[in-house]
Amino acid sequence: MTPSYQPDGMPLLDVRDVTVRFAGLTALDGVGFAVAPGTVHAVIGPNGAGKSTFFNVLSGVYKATSGSVRLDGAELTALPPHRVAALGVARTFQNIALSRHLPVVDNLMLGRHRLTRAGFVSSGLRLPHARREWARHLDRVTEIAGFVGLGDRLGTPVGLLPYGVQKRVELARALCMEPRLLLLDEPVAGMNGGERLDMAELIVAVRESLGISVLLVEHDMGMVMRLADRVTVLDFGRRIADGTPEEVQRDPHVVRAYLGTSPDQEDM
Repeated sequence: MTPSYQPDGMPLLDVRDVTVRFAGLTALDGVGFAVAPGTVHAVIGPNGAGKSTFFNVLSGVYKATSGSVRLDGAELTALPPHRVAALGVARTFQNIALSRHLPVVDNLMLGRHRLTRAGFVSSGLRLPHARREWARHLDRVTEIAGFVGLGDRLGTPVGLLPYGVQKRVELARALCMEPRLLLLDEPVAGMNGGERLDMAELIVAVRESLGISVLLVEHDMGMVMRLADRVTVLDFGRRIADGTPEEVQRDPHVVRAYLGTSPDQEDM
């Protein structure tokens, strides 16, 4: 199965026929689509559709049984997570994965690890070139913190921050990796209405101001339909639809997967 949508020129992310099997269970079955540079692309589907498995394949946590994932022409499917990150893929998680006892600035500095050239010994001895590099990274971390609205929280331990702010810290840490593709796993899960709106505005700013392509998994369909340029729908590990938000909303396979009805019976 080849992607139903091919943007002009080479896509940033090209997913072709990705299949994942666990002990005879097929979690993904021939999934394929393309993500154009500078766009927000959503992957949606009912619970158990294979969305988390797909993100784990993209980030190198799982290995695909077959198929291909290419980022700007570079094959990712056989690479471990640190090699995938080095090529420009950063990820947030559905459940916050931060060091709660460390201040925000230290959590964000962890995102600079792949960009650090000074070795362990040089850093430990605080040699001049290591100190200069650390200062450059700190300047960039401070800039990114300001971008996401955390400029006044750099010294605060993450565990003392409200949940919605912690989600922004995790997004900021991913941005500190200087990614070309940002994977957002349910970025507004557990947030209240105001926090959801703030996060949606931040995602738009990431694309428009930083030029980073965004691939997101999200259950908030209102947010998906407002933010996404294109939407891919999974159900039982298979791609059942791919198109603009308007096209996907009208697709009878999508209506059936979410509502158990045909479009004639219920208007999505």
